[in-house]
Amino acid sequence: MEEAMELFALPRVLGTYEDQELSVNVGRFGPYIKLGDQFISIPKGEDLHTIELERAIELLHEKQQADAPIAFYNELPVTKGKGRFGPFIKWNDMFINIPRAYNFDTLSQQDINELIEKKMEKEANRFIKQWPAEKINIENGRWGPFIRFNKKMLKMGRKTDGGKYTAEELADIDVEEIKKMIVEQVP
Repeated sequence: MEEAMELFALPRVLGTYEDQELSVNVGRFGPYIKLGDQFISIPKGEDLHTIELERAIELLHEKQQADAPIAFYNELPVTKGKGRFGPFIKWNDMFINIPRAYNFDTLSQQDINELIEKKMEKEANRFIKQWPAEKINIENGRWGPFIRFNKKMLKMGRKTDGGKYTAEELADIDVEEIKKMIVEQVP
């Protein structure tokens, strides 16, 4: 009962920092600090009911340092982070997973360039043909080409003679033929 009453005291305003209100609250992903439109998670072990303004500012500075660019590629900043699927770098709205062969803490500019170039090459070879208006793509997959319709991945149909399509044939294929394959697979 006491915990429930404490939650009614939230959001709790700690003070102002850089002419903006600094407050703490509990959200979908746990307790956080809010400064303007910026949200910073409060680490486990910290109590949001006893956290002071100085500690909140300290956590804010730690987050800003972690989000600072570690390098630049084509004059755009590269930042690093740790996500649900492990460590990654972010460049130009592109998230690139860091393989175990690389040391995440000591990435060099050469390593970063290499990772970004590999990802761009992989993305360039991903699409065979696209129809954005219909939200239909033909993409290269691990086991060959497939159709992506909205968010569904569908098998590539066979030709009338029973053979598989080549990449050249898929580059010239008509959207109506692809729609027929989609209708066969989507109820």
